[in-house]
Amino acid sequence: MTLTEFLSKSEFSKQTELRRSALLGFFNFRIHDETTFTVAGLADMFVKLGYSRPNTSRLTATIKKSRMFVSVGGGQTFKVHPSTIETLDAEYPDIRKKSEEVVHLDSVVPESLLQMDRAFIRLLIRQINAAYENNIYDGCAVLMRRLLEILLILGYQELTIESVIQDGAANFKPLNAIIDDAKTNKLLALSRNTRESLETFRKLGNFSAHKIYYNATRKSLESAILDYRAMVEELLYKSNLRT
Repeated sequence: MTLTEFLSKSEFSKQTELRRSALLGFFNFRIHDETTFTVAGLADMFVKLGYSRPNTSRLTATIKKSRMFVSVGGGQTFKVHPSTIETLDAEYPDIRKKSEEVVHLDSVVPESLLQMDRAFIRLLIRQINAAYENNIYDGCAVLMRRLLEILLILGYQELTIESVIQDGAANFKPLNAIIDDAKTNKLLALSRNTRESLETFRKLGNFSAHKIYYNATRKSLESAILDYRAMVEELLYKSNLRT
């Protein structure tokens, strides 16, 4: 379970300051194996989560009086009481279940560009953003290529001309063949900028997937993000996934 999921499940925003402190201490104990916490560190977490910084003197005094916590060393260091851990374990039995949520910040493709609900494309966009934000540049380039290929195919399907990019067995042709047709297909009618970008992003993905001594870098992707975002937005329109 991610922190975001836990905050939602525990209705964190509706809780008292003391209960929030116990929830954060419990989460860090179960997920990060942090057995103790300081009030100053707790206050920093409140701020990072978008809440006002608590008065640390008042919070310290409140925690010391509460049976939900145990003082460690007599100062401002505490741990959540074992009985509180037991209670919260019963309330949130799935806390250690590994989350499948893809956390991202829309750094490459804003998720809002996808207006029609297509879960597989939404997840792909999230993975592209998350890969870039976590410095997984080869993975990001391969995923960018995959999204390009999918959106081109969906564009042809929307126009009911997918047979143009299929072989005799009705399998879709390799991406290079699809791009060759897309550049000149009058029904698809791509803009000049998008036609020029197709090969660029095919090569970026291919290099990361197949070139033995090549590794993508932030620099190799960063300079191309604006063109990629514009290309994806146009292909979403062509696929009727954005109107």
